[in-house]
Amino acid sequence: MNPKGSLFIFSLFLGLTFIGIGDNFLPQPLSNVSSNTRSSVNQFLMGLFPDKKPIDPYERTEGIIKEAEKEEN
Repeated sequence: MNPKGSLFIFSLFLGLTFIGIGDNFLPQPLSNVSSNTRSSVNQFLMGLFPDKKPIDPYERTEGIIKEAEKEEN
């Protein structure tokens, strides 16, 4: 493996370690940065996926029943 590939893998490993568990073993200013970075990455990744509303299988049927009841009255 060439030196650039090794440096990339090592940097990636250090970055993931810093984000993942850095707040457990780093000194105070860096542990806060690690925790804040992890929270920001987590919020970004969660923002990529929209919140899905659960599908109510009875919604259409309930709507039809309500309309029929209104027509009867």
